[in-house]
This record gives sequence, structure tokens and C-alpha cells, in this order.
Amino acid sequence: MTRVAAAQLAAGTDVAVNLDACLRMIDAAAAAAAELVVLPEFCNHLSWYEDRAHARRMACTLGDAFCDSIAQRARRHRVFVKIGVTLARADGRTTGTSLLFGPDGELLGESDKQILMGAENDYLDPGPTESPVLETPLGRIGMYACMEGVINEVTRSLALRGAQLLLNSLNSFAIDEASLHIPVRAAENKVWVVAANKVGPLLPADQLPSIADRLGVPQDRLHGAGESQIVGPDGVPVAVAPATGEAIVVADIDVSLADDKSRPDGTDILAARRPELYAPLTTTPRGRRAAAGADSLSTALAVADPGLLARLAADGVELIVLPELATIAIPDVVDALHGTTAHVVLSVRAGGAHHGVLVTADGVLGRQAQLHPTEHLPWLTDPGTAVTVFDVPWGRLAIVVGDDALFPETFRLAALQDADVVAVPCAPTEPWELALGLSERSAENRLNVVAAAVDEHGGLRGAVYALSPDFTLWTAWSGPFTGVISHPIVTAAPPGAADVRATVRPAQAVNRNVSKGTDLVDGRPRWPLDEASAVTTEPEQR
Repeated sequence: MTRVAAAQLAAGTDVAVNLDACLRMIDAAAAAAAELVVLPEFCNHLSWYEDRAHARRMACTLGDAFCDSIAQRARRHRVFVKIGVTLARADGRTTGTSLLFGPDGELLGESDKQILMGAENDYLDPGPTESPVLETPLGRIGMYACMEGVINEVTRSLALRGAQLLLNSLNSFAIDEASLHIPVRAAENKVWVVAANKVGPLLPADQLPSIADRLGVPQDRLHGAGESQIVGPDGVPVAVAPATGEAIVVADIDVSLADDKSRPDGTDILAARRPELYAPLTTTPRGRRAAAGADSLSTALAVADPGLLARLAADGVELIVLPELATIAIPDVVDALHGTTAHVVLSVRAGGAHHGVLVTADGVLGRQAQLHPTEHLPWLTDPGTAVTVFDVPWGRLAIVVGDDALFPETFRLAALQDADVVAVPCAPTEPWELALGLSERSAENRLNVVAAAVDEHGGLRGAVYALSPDFTLWTAWSGPFTGVISHPIVTAAPPGAADVRATVRPAQAVNRNVSKGTDLVDGRPRWPLDEASAVTTEPEQR
């Protein structure tokens, strides 16, 4: 077992005070017998500057007093320390960088933040290369920072290159970091995540009242959201800090558990990927279309009952999704939709293929083959080769079939084709798939998702994941700012329900700007998502 710690602290504009806080937290982790401690992002200086020149003046340099003090404290306690700072690079760049110091005080590795959030784009330069995977006595470690965990590519790349333990330093006011973005990266890659967030004001204290008033948000919503945590490969946090106040959380973990990538049905969730289909993810997406989808759309997930389908369609529900391989004949679905404009998505076996089928009162409008064979359907020997997006009267619809829902890459492919809504007839086998996975697929791509499944007793499972028009601080909010940056509105199937209805907003899929200058889809790294795309860096080679 390895004892790890996540520390949360406040950092302002006084570098000496910030350093004292970092050293205090390293001391606290060592007193708790931790072998590794993770500190937040931008520990050296508040992420708020007058201009780029100011950001560079306040940045660290490798080997300066700030970094050397962290190294010495790591050596004093014989612990690994991961910290996030800004660095003034010799080539003129100023970067947001994760540093890992070893128990001898040596710098084991560094990782420049690849995806900058909002105003960071005004002051810093993005990292030009992938983060390394570091071989250490504790295991294979990967590092990332804050916004890099709000989308899937950075952590996916680290996991594909063998990382067992991911260390995330955050500087975030968003409450959906702790509830969604942190744990989902552990679950979807079956790795450990240790995440340390800030507390206290994320803006200069003397300017905070005027900034909060200008933005129309409570001052405390501009504080770090805390809830630093340690998350297991199943996506379940094993230790969580409070939302406010300096704190440290500690847990004993078995790092080797991250070597098991198998789902309960035996599927290896990384080996089952199909990198040959993901080439579009390495290119720049085409421009967003001028016309958006409908402002609202009535949707439902439902059990496979023709009478129920007829009632839902007659009530004006425009999209109905049935569970995977629901026992209903397509002609019966067509009959149930007679005289309506409703669309139904279900899935069927077609020889060695598993097809999602889009049905209207006029018959079958389109089909989507499942792309990823898994152990769940051993007869699936004829997988599809691409994601198709269908133009329908209320927008653009993608169908993610069955276990394709396990793979973040599937939804990215749909987002790159400007899908507004995704229908998912599926059969999840682990709790995270519905609770975290599909929420994140909606959040990180700005997609409305309607997913239907059944439980072991044949009851309805699933949810509607609807995009909110209240999206980050850079849109006009209809109500008070809640601290959520991208989490969808989830309407889940309650026990015993035969159907669940909810309204989604296709038009909201057009806005992917999670912050000023930060696009969730266009801003993703373009590295090939293939385990052969980069080489592990060992500390002794540095």
C-alpha cells in the first residue's frame, strides 16, 4: 500500500506567504506518514495579472528560491511532492507547469499545461507536448492540471501510455470539479487520481467585491471550491476534503489496482478502443454551422411497449429512446408513431452487427452500427467504421450504440460533426457509466444525451442529460450563479418507472466556450490517442 495525500490551500499575491502555506502542507502530509503529496495549481502566485509582463515577472524559474524550498522540504521528509506553479522559460514562454520532486529533492518531471482556461490565455503559453509518464518507486505517474481534466484527452493519453496514478493540481471555483470532472477521469481509465484544489479567493482580495458585483455573482463563488480528493479506479472517492478551509486528506492505496482495465464482462476498456477510427480527433474541426437546432425538444426514455410509445408520441414527445436490444419489432414502432412526428431510437441485432435504428412513422430513417466490439455481446463481429449524424427537423442527432458509450472518443466524433443530441440505447454494467460517464460526455462536448437501459429485473434505467443555458460565467444566467461550469441537468429514471420525460436544448450545443478563449471541443489537444504515440520518460533519464 502507498499512502498519498491531497492538500488544499489558499494562495494570494504574496509569494513568500504562498511558499509558507505550501511548506506547511508538505509538513502536514509528512506528519501523516504520506509518501506523496499533491498541492494545487498556481501555488506561487494568484492567477491574476496586469499583463503578460507581470505574469512573467512573478513566475518561478527552475532552481529559484521557491522551487528549491519545495525540493528541500521534499528531501527533508523523504516524500514525493507534486506542485503547480508558473514558470518563466528560457525561450521566452511563460507556462503553467506541474513539477514532481522526489524524496531526494531531485526534479523527476515537469508538465506544461496544454489547455489554458479563460484569462490564462492572456498571460501564459500552452504546453507544446504531451505530459510525460514517470516511472517511480510508487508506480507510473502522470500529471495534469485543472482545465486539462475538464475534457478527456490529456488523462486518456496518460492512461494509454501506462500511467497508474494521475496527479491533478487545480485552481477552480467550479463545484462540478469534485462531483464530476475529477472522479470520471479515474473511472473511465481505471486509474487512481489524487486531486488538490484551491480554497480562498481566486482573485485579488481587494478587488473581489467589485469583480463579483460586475459579474453579478456572490463573492464566495469566486473562491476555490476545495473538495480535494483521492479517487479509486472505480471512480469512487476514498477521501474528500471540505469545500472550504485549508485541509489535507490522506489514503492508503494499492496503485497496482490500476493495472486491471477489465469491466465486469471481461472487456479491457483500453484494449477495446479502435484508434484507427479516431483520426478526426487529431485534426481541427470545421467551423460551426450557422443554423442552430431547436431551442427545446421534448424527449423520453421508455420501456419497449407499443401502447406507451403511442401515448408519448401523441403527447408531443419528439425523441424516444429505448434500452439496448429492447424486445419490440420495428413495424410495431412504426405503427405506434402513426400520425405523429416523433422519432424513436432502439437497437437490434443484424447478423454479426449491433445497429442503432432511427424510426419514424414513415419507417426506418437511418442506422448506426456499434463501433467497439466488447465481451458483453460476443456475437458482435461486424463493427461499424464511423459515427453518422442525422439531420432531423429539430437539429442533428447522433446514435451511440451499446458499449460505444464506454468510450469518450465516440462522443467526441459526434461533437466534431456538430451533433446537438445523442441517443444512447445501452446496457451499463458499472455504476459510474450512468452516474459519471454520460454526464461527462454531455458536459465535455456540449451534447444533450438521452440514454436508456434496463436493470437486472427488467426495469427502466437511464437518464436525460440536458444542456443548461446557464453555462459558465461567460453567458447571461437566468438565475443565481451556482458554481457549476458544465454539468448537465440530469433527469434520471426513478425505480419502477416505465418512462421518463425531460426537455433538452439542441440550440445550446452550439456554445462550447467554457471560458473566454477556451473551447471545449476545438481546444482539445491534437495528439494521436494511441498508446504508441509517445514514450514514457523515466526520472533517471532527465
